[in-house]
Amino acid sequence: MLSGLLSPALIALLLESIKQTVTMVTVAALISTLIGLPLGVLLVVTSPGQFLERPLFNRIVGTLVNLVRSTPFIILMVAIIPFTRLVAGTTVGTFAAIVPLTVAITPLYARLAEAAMREVDQSLIEAAQSMGASPLQIIFKVLLPEALPGIVAGQTVTLVSLIGYSAMAGTVGGGGLGDLGIRFGYQRFMPEVMVAVVVVLVAIVQSIQMTGDFAARFVNHRIARSRQSA
Repeated sequence: MLSGLLSPALIALLLESIKQTVTMVTVAALISTLIGLPLGVLLVVTSPGQFLERPLFNRIVGTLVNLVRSTPFIILMVAIIPFTRLVAGTTVGTFAAIVPLTVAITPLYARLAEAAMREVDQSLIEAAQSMGASPLQIIFKVLLPEALPGIVAGQTVTLVSLIGYSAMAGTVGGGGLGDLGIRFGYQRFMPEVMVAVVVVLVAIVQSIQMTGDFAARFVNHRIARSRQSA
């Protein structure tokens, strides 16, 4: 139906915008995972009562994470313009938008990963300690495997949030579907473009959510089976 409303030129722009959005979300998600997951681990293992307890360090890191999380994304984008220019060499375009997207989403993913790891039964960690496991062994053989379903679910939430952030990034020159919707759907009074953008965004979000839910259930069932076999 939408193909009948949009011209070939607009369809080409829509496909290019989808490519830009997927690029922004994928790269930002990968970087935020590489940074946010270790950060979440640190927030857990250095908290009071844990095996690498460091209260002052934990408080400082937690405060920094909360500071970034509490800043609205549109304000954060403007606030870190010098940093974006330093990293990307520019402040407009798809790759420039990846910088604020990563900065904004990493603390969220860190907190989601932290929440998932805090759900791990403390007796499992204590059992590993009693058997002489090192901190790294506890992290990689107990904490992360047991928290994996929650971590996967957190990754799904992160990706969905990134879709929304990427649309906002488009309003200030970040490219992608948000930029297409503003330039053509709003500024040029082309409601069919706005409808197309919304439909594509909903489809992407639904696909991510369904895939994430399936992956979380699959991982959870595998963990349950491994416990039964043990």
